Amino acid sequence: MQSVTEMPVTLTQLFDTVHHIKKIEKGTFLFQEGVAANELFIVQSGVIQLSKIIPDGRELTLRMCSKGDLIGELDLFSPSPKYLLSARVAESGTVAVIMKDVLEEKLAKNQELSLEFMKWMSLQYRKTQTKFRDLVLHGKKGALYSTLIRITNSYGVKMSRGFLISMPLTNQELANFCGTSREVVNRLLSELRKLGIISIDKSQITIHDLEYLKQEIDCEECSIEICKID
Repeated sequence: MQSVTEMPVTLTQLFDTVHHIKKIEKGTFLFQEGVAANELFIVQSGVIQLSKIIPDGRELTLRMCSKGDLIGELDLFSPSPKYLLSARVAESGTVAVIMKDVLEEKLAKNQELSLEFMKWMSLQYRKTQTKFRDLVLHGKKGALYSTLIRITNSYGVKMSRGFLISMPLTNQELANFCGTSREVVNRLLSELRKLGIISIDKSQITIHDLEYLKQEIDCEECSIEICKID
């Protein structure tokens, strides 16, 4: 499975600083929130889920990362950085490991790379900002509709009857994207199926009326680059 867009061309210079390649196994954590952070990663294969997990076990998934994505979720140029999110492996694969101090040195010396890195960070911030906007302004239903739109933009395959989401997702995984319970997602999906907006077959969702979902959350027609889950 591969992201729709790859890492910006100039950011591929980061591969020059790769320290080693690491295998990642499904169900394990690449890193966890609050742990001392000395490494960043470029996904080579597999899928990694970035989430905020609170003590009672509830989880809010912020994005899915696949081939070409840079992850680390830490504060650079900080004396004692810690990971800000948790990274759970959704599909086994490999990541290229970059040491934080090496990256900081390269960013300090390479103005072009530093500028591209700031643009990339700004894009991630805008993605998160728009997701929280939908969560706050439109409640649980809006959160699900927004998530379905973003998943369609990331993994939707155009079919004769709509968009088939190529990445199978459980209702619990959808609930994690929405910051709500599986029971709420079950009910909302059932309502959408009765209206003919979606259909579900073997955990794969087909979106038949994407415009309906957009209208229900007063979609601002953000660029595809921003309105994605990866």
